[in-house]
Amino acid sequence: MKERSAMTTQTTTRYRADQVGSLLRPQALLDARAAHNGGELGADGLRRAEDAAIIDVVAMQEAVGLDVVSDGDFRRETFMSDLPAAVDGFVPDHVLSTWKDADGHVQTESRATTLVVGDKLRARRRLTGDSASFLASHARRPYKITLPSPALFYGESFKPGVTDRVYADRSALLADVVRIVRDEVAALVDVGVPYVQLDNPRYTRLLDQEAREEFRAAGVDPDRELDEMIAADNACIDRLDRTDRVFGIHLCRGNSRSRWNYEGSYEEIAEKIFHTLTFDTLLLEYDDDRSGGFEPLRFVPDDKIVVLGLITSKQPRLERREDLVRRIEEAARYVPLERLALSPQCGFASTTAGNRLTEDDQRRKLELLVDAADYVWGHS
Repeated sequence: MKERSAMTTQTTTRYRADQVGSLLRPQALLDARAAHNGGELGADGLRRAEDAAIIDVVAMQEAVGLDVVSDGDFRRETFMSDLPAAVDGFVPDHVLSTWKDADGHVQTESRATTLVVGDKLRARRRLTGDSASFLASHARRPYKITLPSPALFYGESFKPGVTDRVYADRSALLADVVRIVRDEVAALVDVGVPYVQLDNPRYTRLLDQEAREEFRAAGVDPDRELDEMIAADNACIDRLDRTDRVFGIHLCRGNSRSRWNYEGSYEEIAEKIFHTLTFDTLLLEYDDDRSGGFEPLRFVPDDKIVVLGLITSKQPRLERREDLVRRIEEAARYVPLERLALSPQCGFASTTAGNRLTEDDQRRKLELLVDAADYVWGHS
């Protein structure tokens, strides 16, 4: 295998073979978490199971050859759960959620949630706890820590009749969530985490014409919401040290048990979002026709890296290297090859249940990712 060097611009390092973060939980960890939730296993026992699983999954990622590794979200129930688990003010509730399967069939479900805000938000501990230090002590390669964008709670956590008893509107709630997430990002920077990523599926809601109409019907101006979300995400990294560090943001279209939420080209918001977001790296989903073409990438400024999410994490079918190479070449018509990288389109397990593929499927996709990155960039 060729030795693939990282991209460097001034003091910030980028990675060719990237990944979004979450990985399929091994059965032993799923069993331990079920036993813990059922009262049969204590916190220490669950912690030991998490530690062992993380050590194994880090070793797997390094053996595959990824440029950056994660802990797979193995300490989380969902990609968002660190925040409500560490912050007072969330209350149990039920919400209706709508998903679409691989064929576009709509599935609506009522689910219990702890994401609704019913009191003033107060962080009682760090969001990621000692996850970063544990990962740093076991990773031999650069690693990333991911956090949910504050905008998710702006959308998911404000419930009229509940939240407006303590927050006058969504903007007031958003300001407190921004403060909490920004404090966590600053703490991660202070301990030397090389790659911090925010995940924001809410941007792509503004690409979906049905969703935009729902916004307007509810009296919400989609363009104003876009401005608020950009400002909130930027505030999380404002004035923080960027030396030898990557700040990335992932624009997701929904990811739960191989289902999705939104579709549409980035064209609707590309010029504003690509120019205004102050993150170094944009992780964009491009694994199917729902994402549209690469033309919106013409708006990406020269100081940003685009990570092309060309490999699906939702289905077991294995892509072909030649197809990935062809699509990278197509994207390079709009963003120079030296400012492109490759990843899966999303995590493999944004929730504990994970997507509908096996750990072997997952590994083959990660091996393909590294192989394609080596083929395209080699010693660049």
